[in-house]
Formats: sequence, structure tokens, C-alpha cells
Amino acid sequence: MSEPLRTAAELFTESLRLLLAKDMLGYAGLWAADGIIEFPFAAADYPKKLAGRAAIEDYLRGYPDLLDVREIAAQTVHRTENPDVVLAEFEAIGVVMATGKPYRMSYVAVLTARAGEIVSYRDYWSPLAAAEIMGGPAELTAAFTGSGGRHE
Repeated sequence: MSEPLRTAAELFTESLRLLLAKDMLGYAGLWAADGIIEFPFAAADYPKKLAGRAAIEDYLRGYPDLLDVREIAAQTVHRTENPDVVLAEFEAIGVVMATGKPYRMSYVAVLTARAGEIVSYRDYWSPLAAAEIMGGPAELTAAFTGSGGRHE
């Protein structure tokens, strides 16, 4: 007998576990082959959307080299009328690898699942707060879109 498919809430919880474990391949593996991540508040030089598991894997590959996320705080998962959709609020706490400065960022995410995989993840984070933490807008853009890793 096969295991039951993971719900949207279970997929979100697993995504945070993999993020803390710095398992970016496993994290990206939660997405459907045609799944997407959207960043509605992304800055002008930052990607607004990543389409497909392969693009998500590539984007996340160097993430642990940029940010050492050590704790997830204030985690709340809100279930919706649609069991395949959850809204999640959480705070990631860690260290910016390049500077050793503390990292503390609040997020709101809307996750949609289908057949036990993530098909859509809208990541509402503040590029202004991220730029301040990373040392400025140029450093943020270079870190997450150029040489190095990607933002989750």
C-alpha cells in the first residue's frame, strides 16, 4: 500500500525542515516538475517568477552559502477553504554568511499543492529589509541573482 499524499500544510512544514537541514535539493524536490515560485514584492533586478523544478533547484543551489538559517520562529499555518492551499507566516533567523551579521526576516507564503507536491508558492518577503540585512540593494541583487546562491 502506498503512503498517502502530503497535504499543503505537511509540504510547508517539510519545506522548513529541509531549509533548516540545508537540503536545497530536497527542498526543491517538494515542487512538481512544472511547479512555480513567485516573488510578488521582488525588486526590479530580482526574478519575479521561477518556473519548473529544475529552475527552482538552480536558484536554491547556493542558498546555504549566503544564509545560515538556524531557526524558524513565529510559525503559523492558516488553512483555507481549499484544502490544497495554505497561508503561512514565519520568521527565519540565522546569519548572513558574507558578513556574519544576524539575519532575521519575516515571511508570508501562499502554498498550493496538487498530488502531494507544491505547484505554486508565492513568497511575500520584503526586499527592502533583505537589502538592509545583506548590506545594500546591490549586495542583495548580486548575492541572489548573480554569483552565489539564490533566495528561497
